[in-house]
Amino acid sequence: MSGRTRLTLCAWAATLMAACALLPLVDPATWILQAAFLLAVQSGVGAAARRVPLARPLTVAAQALVTLVLLTLVFARQQALAGLVPGPQAFQRFAELLRQGGDDIARYATPAPLESDGIRLMLVGGVLVIGLLVDTLAVTFRSAAPAGLPLLALYSVAAGLSEGGTDWLWFLVAAAGYLMLLLAEGRERLSQWGRVFGGAPRVPGGERSGAVAPVRTGRRIGAFALGVALVVPLALPAMNGGLLDGTKTGVGSGTGGGGTISAVNPLVSLRDSLNVDEDRQVLTVETDSEDISDLYLRIVSLDDFDGTTWKPSKRQITAVPDGTFPTPAGLGPDVERTETETTISAADWYAQDWLPMPYPPSGVRVGGNWRYEPVGMTLVGDHGQNTRGLTYEVRSLNVRPTADQLAAAPQPPAALKREYTELPDSLPAVVSRTARQVTAGATNAYDQAVKLQEYFSLNGGFEYDTQVEVGSGSQAIARFLEDKQGFCIHFSFAMAAMARSLDIPARVAVGFAPGSPQADGSVSVGLRDAHAWPELYFEGVGWTRFEPTPTRGSIPSYTLTETPGDSDPDPAVPSRNASEEPSAAPSASESCTAQDKKLEACESESALATPASGGDGPKWYAFLAWSLGGLAVLLIPLSPMLWRLRTRAVRLGAHGRSEADAVPYTLAVWQELTDTAWDFGIPPEESRTPRKAAARIVRLGQLDPTAAAAVHRVADAVEQVLYAPRPRPTAGLTDDVHRATAGLRATVSRGTRLRARFAPRSAVRVVWTASARWNALKRRISAARPTLRKPSGQQG
Repeated sequence: MSGRTRLTLCAWAATLMAACALLPLVDPATWILQAAFLLAVQSGVGAAARRVPLARPLTVAAQALVTLVLLTLVFARQQALAGLVPGPQAFQRFAELLRQGGDDIARYATPAPLESDGIRLMLVGGVLVIGLLVDTLAVTFRSAAPAGLPLLALYSVAAGLSEGGTDWLWFLVAAAGYLMLLLAEGRERLSQWGRVFGGAPRVPGGERSGAVAPVRTGRRIGAFALGVALVVPLALPAMNGGLLDGTKTGVGSGTGGGGTISAVNPLVSLRDSLNVDEDRQVLTVETDSEDISDLYLRIVSLDDFDGTTWKPSKRQITAVPDGTFPTPAGLGPDVERTETETTISAADWYAQDWLPMPYPPSGVRVGGNWRYEPVGMTLVGDHGQNTRGLTYEVRSLNVRPTADQLAAAPQPPAALKREYTELPDSLPAVVSRTARQVTAGATNAYDQAVKLQEYFSLNGGFEYDTQVEVGSGSQAIARFLEDKQGFCIHFSFAMAAMARSLDIPARVAVGFAPGSPQADGSVSVGLRDAHAWPELYFEGVGWTRFEPTPTRGSIPSYTLTETPGDSDPDPAVPSRNASEEPSAAPSASESCTAQDKKLEACESESALATPASGGDGPKWYAFLAWSLGGLAVLLIPLSPMLWRLRTRAVRLGAHGRSEADAVPYTLAVWQELTDTAWDFGIPPEESRTPRKAAARIVRLGQLDPTAAAAVHRVADAVEQVLYAPRPRPTAGLTDDVHRATAGLRATVSRGTRLRARFAPRSAVRVVWTASARWNALKRRISAARPTLRKPSGQQG
């Protein structure tokens, strides 16, 4: 097998090994077999073109053309001419699939379904593009080292989308493929790298001779690269989310074909909404219900608790059911219920991805692209759909269980109980301990829930205060239980966590508390009505609302005792701030005020979907560390170029104008000239005299007479300072180096010029210098150690 054939196979294998990082993102992973076959065809075309041989640009063009035909055959056969030749319709099909794939990536959680042609095109097409880049760099242009960049890009995309804990394994696989590619490139290039990591091997007699074996050099390169890649991330600080931190994954736009969603936590700016100076109207509600005290408008439920954050789970989504929705989970036939109809109109600035609705909905009439999440019975926008300026109708059930029904509720299904009572190990023990103390004497789950509600809203000494910092970390709930000050987020999160500690299935609902009745019979819902409340599950009734937040919302009638205390809020009166009456209409100002900008309530953002700014969030030093890390990521690829610019400026600087430093200045100029020639593809040969080295640079660089004369003048100056009894400075050497550089640049290709600028070969001197200093340090340390001699005649 020829060396180039071996290199082609290694490039193919390295690309596939890096593509393995994408396997956890899609289920099933059979797409990689298709990608492997198409990539083999692409690589085979390249091998055949190089064997002809074709010019390098023609080889790359042939591979790119075959790749396009292969993708057309697989993904746009019906739109292509004769099923193979891509035309305008085929390119439109590709654009449609790519747009669909982008939507699906935003919508689906990992692993996404392979049935999505858009995702499959992005996977297979992306691997083919990366494979073409790797094959071009490593095989066609015989430069395997830069081929690591597209391989790294492929792995980085996969690592950025993956949520598993095996990213390190896929990194090792990709790194092994890259090292295999480096080893296959040839002994000569690896032997040059070998000087960086240890110099030449010793031969008998103690002297070093020859180059380090490629395998040994590859091992050292691998150990160094893997060590850097595994250690550097550990130095970057982790930016963990706080108690209200959103998942940051976004709802995005989807195809509407099912799958899963990963939702934005809509609580992240709830405190700011409650503290606005102007209670801006969000929704206008018209309902046929005679009692609006239970008219909570639910946006989404948070049921995934990791100890620091409540957030929505990733759920399957389907088409919105026609007609009547399925009966809510757990709701039995014996529970009294009535159906109400509600018409809701959203303000033209309120862009919420989720549809606020009374819970549980039994039917929705809404225009636009919406999808249905059956577990939470919520609707989420599709293809960028949101609530801005939307009017829709909701039929919902007003479920009225009795205290006896809740008290007599049987145990919930084991699977549901297991999912909704899960608590992380990081939750402080004071949470469950307080829950047991508060509910002491309760005989069933319902009594425990009522005692928890009364503990927070009546007799626990808690105060409602929207100025309290949101807090973050696993101790946030513990601090709230100790300080006893907070707002709805703290109360709902704490009660849900404590209920779970008592084996009561619980989650947190997010939305709006009942608004204010208006003169025309409608209900105005404003920013200050933003609210969160716990929902507990009782078999036979389903998910049941509780209200632990004092002075907010309304206490459910099924949780009231026979003789409620005087401090009970009136369940028939929605909670509002007594100090200020809400306006009956939206703000007259249509412009975006400073307060609105602070809330990010203008144009595109929902006031409930903007980032939080809690004081317990990431500290300034974390942001500084991340900023420095990002700057390092940007500067590392440019560091060879920056080093060369700095070195060139020093070597060709203003020193060397006197006889005292004529020698170092002239030698520095000569070093710059030879390094520049090296950057343009003419490696230095230390054994040649300056005159012969100059002639070699002129010959290999095909320099014109002006540039050639400049090179020879620099060489003559070097010989003069090396051999003259009294070296003297030579004027104009800097200009001669510039003339020689211009001559070298004019005779090479654009790719060589770009490599000379951004990836200069001579930059390896930095590592050689570091290696030499390290070896010198080791020799000094060894020389300083005391030597133990054996007594004469002692056997070793």
